[in-house]
Amino acid sequence: MEDRSGAVVSDRILTIPNLLSMLRLLLVPVFLVLLIQGYDIWALATLAFSGFTDFLDGFLARRLGQVTKLGQQLDPAADRLYILAAMFGLAWRELIPWWLVLTILARDLMLLGIGIALHSRGHRVLPVIKVGKWGTALLFIGLPALMLGEAFPAIAAVMTPVGWVTALVGAALYWWAGIIYLLQTIAILRRTRLNRRATSDTLEREEVDGG
Repeated sequence: MEDRSGAVVSDRILTIPNLLSMLRLLLVPVFLVLLIQGYDIWALATLAFSGFTDFLDGFLARRLGQVTKLGQQLDPAADRLYILAAMFGLAWRELIPWWLVLTILARDLMLLGIGIALHSRGHRVLPVIKVGKWGTALLFIGLPALMLGEAFPAIAAVMTPVGWVTALVGAALYWWAGIIYLLQTIAILRRTRLNRRATSDTLEREEVDGG
């Protein structure tokens, strides 16, 4: 099996890229605790290290021929968890409103439901679209910018507005991608239902003709 880049995708679990992805996941609670406790510089350092490992595991996966199905699932999961952790930590400290956290959480719960619905009917997870990538990227810029403004008051006048605008645009694109995924899923499930109905009708006609 190959991914869109032409790399062979395997079922292996214990690979260097997957271990790096697992390390990223293990650092999520560390990042959250540091953020809640107000250790913004250390939280930012943890986030930066996580971003480096994200780049490194993707590079090594292709360089070493270790692209795996597990890795393709771990990377976006880690991204979502870091976004949620950053938003939860900032909301806990009353730096952003809770409604913004709930907005992002609702979108991720919707995607979880979409994934379950597709899997239960034998379909693969939908490929990531550019709008979703842009939304995630802007959230990864906006939220750390808010953290930087809090960690360094001297640049807060610049970083806080930049962080807010970027995070809000990112959240909007995040939901835009979610709506596209929802519409794609509805179309896939509707097409599947119609194909099954057509197959059932064909079999019934063949039984009648054969009888």
